[in-house]
Amino acid sequence: MASISLESVSKVYPNGFEAVRSLDLEIADGELMVVVGPSGCGKTTVLRMIAGLESVSGGTVSIGGRAVNNVAPRDRDIAMVFQNYALYPQMNVADNIGFGLRMRKLPKAEVNAHVEDAARVLGLTEVLKRRPGQLSGGQRQRVAMGRAIVREPSVFLMDEPLSNLDAKLRVQMRAEVSRVQQRIGVATIYVTHDQTEAMTLGHRVAVLRAGVLQQCDAPQVLYDTPANVFVAGFIGSPAMNLFEAALAPDLGSVKIGSQELKLPSSLTRGLPGLRQYGDKHVVLGIRPEDLEATGGEVTGPTLQGDVELVEALGAEQLVHFRTDANIVRAEEPDPAQADGATGLLGDVNIARIAPRHHVAAGERITFTVAPDRLEFFDPASGDAIRG
Repeated sequence: MASISLESVSKVYPNGFEAVRSLDLEIADGELMVVVGPSGCGKTTVLRMIAGLESVSGGTVSIGGRAVNNVAPRDRDIAMVFQNYALYPQMNVADNIGFGLRMRKLPKAEVNAHVEDAARVLGLTEVLKRRPGQLSGGQRQRVAMGRAIVREPSVFLMDEPLSNLDAKLRVQMRAEVSRVQQRIGVATIYVTHDQTEAMTLGHRVAVLRAGVLQQCDAPQVLYDTPANVFVAGFIGSPAMNLFEAALAPDLGSVKIGSQELKLPSSLTRGLPGLRQYGDKHVVLGIRPEDLEATGGEVTGPTLQGDVELVEALGAEQLVHFRTDANIVRAEEPDPAQADGATGLLGDVNIARIAPRHHVAAGERITFTVAPDRLEFFDPASGDAIRG
């Protein structure tokens, strides 16, 4: 068992591209740390430097208190699960799982015992004699996990292991990964571009952007108190609505386009940093679930918009609507990830409302806004305005 420590770790390629910049990160023994961010943010490079598959340009990578910058990958006592499974098609499941142990010249009986134990944990006992081509995608991924588990490594590294699975199977495998990690109890780094995976799996989540760590904390802390506009717009599905806005001189209201939201005087007591933004522009953030469709008497500030699309999801509705306010984008959208949760219609806002409200495209809708749930960000730096 071992912890992982990254101290001022950087990676610069020969062409001058800086993939990772001065990264400090501590992963405790037994902790599952998820590293998340958009494509090209440097998360896989971080994993490969820990594994020894990429050299470190600066800083120190330590495993179990030992600096491993110059230690060969095979001597780092790590196991890695890749996106593409990397199974041997000519071998059956048992031979794939036990391959690494046989290479270490362990006795056959010991190899078989380890393989049977891993198969029992992963629910693969019934398919040990099958070859990878006869398995489902989820079963193949579990075989890849089993091959890593039997080595009893000090560190477990997972590089987008579920990205090749369909949506339903990903949900099932997320629970499987979490269960297995708790059982083996080793420091685990899980890399993904899927923030839903990050939120559901990680004990803590590290958010990267362009090789720079933006925030690292428990998933709910990231969601409730994002450090900046990028984290606010990246964490959450649907993402936080971000508007260009202007505060009144006395902080009694905030203007979004042509609309004005009244703010309670208690707001500045909770956000003392807001006092210096009187009569100035800010970025205003509102989570989709904090926009509630009015169904009767209106109390508190309201926001109106024109409905473009309604996605009925059974337990909830996602209402895509427009206002005349300018939208702030935390990151350019990745077309490969575009779906209803990221904004089907481009520059629209999204509200998550109860299914009892009857809403249709083309209607004008009024939402009540919870003022104590509003987030404010500096328009220049993007940093959250709080203390």
